[in-house]
Amino acid sequence: MNSTALEIAHKFNGSVEGDSNVILTTLSKIEDASEGSLSFLSNPKYIPFLKNTNASAILVPNDLKINETLNTTLIRVKNPYNDFSKLLTEISNEKKIGISGIHPSAILGKNVTIGKNVYVGPNVIIDDNTIIENDIHLSSNCSIGDNVIIKEKSFVFTNVSILSKTEIGKNCVIHSGAVIGSDGFGFTKNKSGKNNKIPHLGNVIVCDNVEIGANTTIDRATLGSTKIGYGVKLDNLVQIAHNVEIGEYTMIAAQTGIAGSTKIGSRCEIGGQVGIGGHLILGDDIQIQGQTGVTRNIKTGSVIQGTPSLDFNSYYRSFSLFKKLPDLYKRIIKLEKL
Repeated sequence: MNSTALEIAHKFNGSVEGDSNVILTTLSKIEDASEGSLSFLSNPKYIPFLKNTNASAILVPNDLKINETLNTTLIRVKNPYNDFSKLLTEISNEKKIGISGIHPSAILGKNVTIGKNVYVGPNVIIDDNTIIENDIHLSSNCSIGDNVIIKEKSFVFTNVSILSKTEIGKNCVIHSGAVIGSDGFGFTKNKSGKNNKIPHLGNVIVCDNVEIGANTTIDRATLGSTKIGYGVKLDNLVQIAHNVEIGEYTMIAAQTGIAGSTKIGSRCEIGGQVGIGGHLILGDDIQIQGQTGVTRNIKTGSVIQGTPSLDFNSYYRSFSLFKKLPDLYKRIIKLEKL
């Protein structure tokens, strides 16, 4: 990064207050910034840092009112957080440009297709009949199964396993330790009580622009496909079971588990440590608060919390009563003694 404050302002249709020619070479948090840094302010609790920050420039909201003189340049934009995130993405992409080639320690199977500008890192294993399209980055120690397709401009971090027949879309990011396409948790008991494994012969389909967090696991379907829709974002340590389908732009926070054959709609927001039962249907635009247990179908637009899950407002009305139970119990005991 090597831009002036004015160039950054033009990029985001903003305006400059202060030195428009100040050179910005790095991005930093407002409290840790040094000379040459560009930072941002979107949360009001960080306003006190404005006076003493060492940042050379700060992205701030258009409507932010400041009643004192500052030593730093302000770049006023509509949404500082979004614009700062775009700059982070640009810098991240710059680091990937120009890295290509197959490391000598990588092992490629038969009939593997490697596109242009592909990087295959140390100790990567790619099995037979797999297609790696253009501009792919496979970091060290990744294991790619047979008959896999990874489409262009996807980035796979270290120690990822992408197993047989999995399809990964364009512009996907898969973080370290993720396992995609392993067998689902399926067993039947025979007459003697022994657990017999159910074969999983399907696959996983990950659509374009999906991000999969570290140590997240996505199981292959028993038959058919487990499907992760366009633009879905999965946090670290998410478990998605066999034949689950997740609609576009849905976001799921860490430590959430989704049981087999459940269908989740588009644009849903699912908090951390949520448990969702199997064979359920969840509509679009649903919000599920953290640590909720979902045991029934949920209608489009619902906001739910609790175990078993309740409407958000009903949950908090019930919780307010729950907090009063010890006092009510004491009063009942007193009444019984009369």
